[in-house]
Amino acid sequence: MSDVIGVLALQGGFAQHIAMLGSIGVKAIEVRKPVDLDLCQGLIIPGGESTVIMKQLHFIKLMEPILEFAKTKPIFGTCAGLILMSNKILESPMQPMGLLDIEVERNAYGRQIESFTVDIDSTEKLIVGLRAVFIRAPRIKHVGPNVSVLASHNGEAVVVKQGHHLGATFHPELTLDSSLHRYFRSLVELTRID
Repeated sequence: MSDVIGVLALQGGFAQHIAMLGSIGVKAIEVRKPVDLDLCQGLIIPGGESTVIMKQLHFIKLMEPILEFAKTKPIFGTCAGLILMSNKILESPMQPMGLLDIEVERNAYGRQIESFTVDIDSTEKLIVGLRAVFIRAPRIKHVGPNVSVLASHNGEAVVVKQGHHLGATFHPELTLDSSLHRYFRSLVELTRID
């Protein structure tokens, strides 16, 4: 059975993630309702506006199915997706999913006009020479003991992994570098139950 990776398609850069997955030979589908998760072995929660995505998840009753999915299958959150997967969002009443034991600060790099692109190195041998696009990106302010930091920028964690879940503070889908998507595919393959 070939793996299918779903991309949460409520708001944000889901089309770019689907294109990136296609470029590495992975079948990707848009996830808009709970039944869509039944077809997936992994899920990407893209960037966008975290409060808007959270409201939509509750409105269409997709939050609980995602949390159930996360118990056995990998989820990869980028930018807003990482915020939603965190354990705590500083100075926000929003209750995130708690899939990554991290504390985050939203929009910590400033406004959209202050966005930037930079090359970063990873400690993970499967991720080499990442090109990272930071757009109104969050900062990871605290990392719990069970979280591995896979890449840093200026001494701050920007790619983290806990169990079979992955998070990045930036937008890997906006570059030609597919290394993070390939790494996520490897996590999906490791957790697959045929």
